[in-house]
Amino acid sequence: MRQAQDFKDESAALYNLVSDLSDDDFDTPTAFKTWTFNHILAHLHVFNEAVCITLDDGDEFKAWYKNFAKDTLATNQRDAEKRAAGGLSGRALCEAWRAGAENTADRFAQLDPKLRLPWVGPSMSARSSITARQMETWAHGQAIFDEMGVVREDTDRLKNIAVLGVNTYGWTYQVRGLEAPQPTPFVWLTAPSGDIWDFGEPGDDKVAGSGVEFCQVVTQTRNIADTRLETTGPNSKAWMEIAQCFAGGEEPPPTPGHRKLRAPSA
Repeated sequence: MRQAQDFKDESAALYNLVSDLSDDDFDTPTAFKTWTFNHILAHLHVFNEAVCITLDDGDEFKAWYKNFAKDTLATNQRDAEKRAAGGLSGRALCEAWRAGAENTADRFAQLDPKLRLPWVGPSMSARSSITARQMETWAHGQAIFDEMGVVREDTDRLKNIAVLGVNTYGWTYQVRGLEAPQPTPFVWLTAPSGDIWDFGEPGDDKVAGSGVEFCQVVTQTRNIADTRLETTGPNSKAWMEIAQCFAGGEEPPPTPGHRKLRAPSA
């Protein structure tokens, strides 16, 4: 699957950013819920490993997640993920995450994209599962890029995340107990390469602009007010104000101006 290579490349881009950091650097907090670099890498590592368990044994995954959820309730998610990552931190965690990401990508590359795999909620296709891993890596990695004051050089592999963002239009409302207003907005985006990505049927409701900024909004790494995305029609405006392409409970987007690129230190 091309998506497996895209996930591998996304992981490599984040690794290249942090590969020279010291152990202490990984304790740096970010604008995402004050998660540190360690918190982010532990989160990515644990769920990359978890998705590999789904390839081996669906029942084993269910047992693993039941124990993980129990540990989370007993303490908190950050501590549970640290324990699930073997207590690793700093450079040791970074290298373990990198090796695990490569293994995950290599295993998914051999799969039928339509293979159904169990997950926390409904089952997912192998293609959707590895795309979700790319999305998580890209979205959580943004907090590190921002904190380090580094502008990420995005590529057209971002289209996988744009597709996920479009496909979860209904989910944005479902997770809030609401019916998704119809029609689904038409989406017209400019890719990093300059190509055009368009989704749906042209109509009065439309989202248009940068593919990067669209992905930032649907992954909640930016508030719509901090982008130049244009919305036409009530459905597109309402969607972009609460868009959520990831699983879990309802999450509000960041407040305007909160998630942003930090000025590089002199």
